[in-house]
Amino acid sequence: MKPTDSINPQKARTGWKRWAYATTYSLAGLKAGWNETAFRQEALASIVLVPAAFWLGRGWAETALLAGSVILVMVVELLNTAVEAVVDRVGSEWHDLSKRAKDMGSAAVLLALLLAGGIWIAALYARWMTF
Repeated sequence: MKPTDSINPQKARTGWKRWAYATTYSLAGLKAGWNETAFRQEALASIVLVPAAFWLGRGWAETALLAGSVILVMVVELLNTAVEAVVDRVGSEWHDLSKRAKDMGSAAVLLALLLAGGIWIAALYARWMTF
C-alpha cells in the first residue's frame, strides 16, 4: 500500500463495495448540485425535455441526440459548479486565475446550452417546417 492510499479509504475498496460507495458519492454530488439554482432549473427542464425527446425524435439517433444534449448541459453545469467550489476553497480573495477558471466554466455552460438549443431548434424545424 502506498502512503497516499491511507488518506482516501475509497482507494482500498474493490468490487461491489467500491461501486456502492462511488454511487453514494455520486448521489451526494447530485444533491449538492440541486442546491445550485442553475442546475436545479436545468434539471427541472430536463423532466420535460427528455420525455419530449422521445416524442420529437425520428429514430433512436435523433432521440439520443435530443436527450443527450439536455443531459450534457447538466453535466457541464455540475463540472462548472465543481470548478467554482475548488476555486472558492483555495481562497476568497480576487485573483486573475480564479476569475479565468470561473469564466471558462461559465463559457462551457453557455456553449452546452447553445449546442442543446441548436439541436432542439433543428429538430423542431425538421418536424414542423418541412413538407
